[in-house]
Amino acid sequence: MAKESMKARERKREATVAKYAEKRKAFKEAGDFEGLQKLPRNASPVRMHNRCKLTGRPKGYMRTFGISRVMFREMANAGLIPGVKKASW
Repeated sequence: MAKESMKARERKREATVAKYAEKRKAFKEAGDFEGLQKLPRNASPVRMHNRCKLTGRPKGYMRTFGISRVMFREMANAGLIPGVKKASW
């Protein structure tokens, strides 16, 4: 389980990226790299980190499902994900 402070930091980054998205796009189209450098660092979408929607776990993230591998396994064993059969894991 991720710390609440880490989850809050990630939400803050998401808001910053959304806030400066138009400015970043305009600077890139104009080729104004000095203007890009003056934007906050967290305005870049590259600094975002994928986290499990259920637990907030940053590692083992499965992009297709939006959850970590641990939660995927638990949900598959419980039969909550259709079409997934337990093989030998």
